[in-house]
Amino acid sequence: MVSIESPCCTAQVDADHHLIVAHDVTNVGNDRAQLSTMAKKARDALGTEHMTALADRGYFNAPEILACEQAGIIPLVPKPLTSNSKAEGRFDKRDFIYDPKADEYECPAGERAIHRFVTEENGLTLHKYWSSACPRCPMKAKCTTATYRRITRWEHEHVLETMQVRLDATPQAAVARRQTVEHVFGTLKAWLGTTPLLTKTLPRVGTEISSTVLAYNMKRMIKIMGTQGMVRAQPDSCELRSPLRGYSQVDATIGT
Repeated sequence: MVSIESPCCTAQVDADHHLIVAHDVTNVGNDRAQLSTMAKKARDALGTEHMTALADRGYFNAPEILACEQAGIIPLVPKPLTSNSKAEGRFDKRDFIYDPKADEYECPAGERAIHRFVTEENGLTLHKYWSSACPRCPMKAKCTTATYRRITRWEHEHVLETMQVRLDATPQAAVARRQTVEHVFGTLKAWLGTTPLLTKTLPRVGTEISSTVLAYNMKRMIKIMGTQGMVRAQPDSCELRSPLRGYSQVDATIGT
C-alpha cells in the first residue's frame, strides 16, 4: 500500500497451484477491512466449503477474523506487535494467563486481575481487568508505569486465542504465505514494469488488473495442464474452469 489515493490490488492465491482465485481493486490505504470479504470471494470462486486463509499482519482486524470464523473459513493472521512493553523490558499481555472459569487473569507475580467493568471502544465491547495489588507489587517496575496494570479483553477474544494456537502449531504458515503470494505479485509487477497502470478511476483500473490476472492465470494453467488440457477443461463454454473445484480444503493466501 502506497497511499489512500492510489488504487491497490488485493488478491487471493491458491497455495498449491499459485492461481489467483479472486482479486479486487480498492483505494483504501490499508488492508484491515479486506480479510473476510476477500476470503469469502476466494471460497466462492473455488467452490469449496472448507478453506484456510493465510494473510500477513496488515490484515489483522478482530471483527474481520470473527467474520471469517462465522463463515466457516479458518483465518491465520499474525497479530501486529504494537506495544513497546517487551522492547522496554516490561511484561506484555501474553504474560498474563486468562482463567475463563473465574473470568480473571493471573499476572506474572501470581496476583489475580479481576473483572472490573465493560466498555465500548470503536464499536468493540471490551472487558477491563486489574489487580488491587498493583501499587505495592515488587514487580511493578517490570509491568507498568501507571498505578495499575489494566488488561483489556474483547468479548470474542477466544476467537483470536484459538487462531494464535493454530499459528503456534503451524510456524511454517508465514513462510508458505510469502512463498505463494509474493511470487505472484512479483511476477505481475515484473510484467507491468515501472508504470504498471495505464488507466485511472477504480472501474478502469479494475478492468486493467482483471486483464492482467486473466493473462497470468492462463499462463499458469498452461504450465499446470498443458494447452490441450486447458482446452479440454472447457468443453461447453469459453469459461475457464478452475482445476481446483471440488477440493475438500484449499489454502488461500491473501496479500497486496
